[in-house]
Amino acid sequence: MKRIGVIGAVLEKPQQSQAAFNEIVAAFRGSVKGRMGIPFDQEEIAVISLTVMGELDDLNTLSGKLGNLPHVTAKIAISNALKHEGEE
Repeated sequence: MKRIGVIGAVLEKPQQSQAAFNEIVAAFRGSVKGRMGIPFDQEEIAVISLTVMGELDDLNTLSGKLGNLPHVTAKIAISNALKHEGEE
């Protein structure tokens, strides 16, 4: 069942991890519905929020791949299963 969620990621030393991060996000572009990034240049940190929608396994895979990158911490918050039309 589809779910909606948000993946919060902190990139320490983003110049070293940004390219790989973007490649993974692009590979899951069907699940990524929105993206917001805030750079903290003096601290060499970037904070990125991804709004996602898809199957639970796909969303967990995306979050896991991002979190396995060097210098990246990623956490996910996911909704309950979405209701189908006609369900209460």
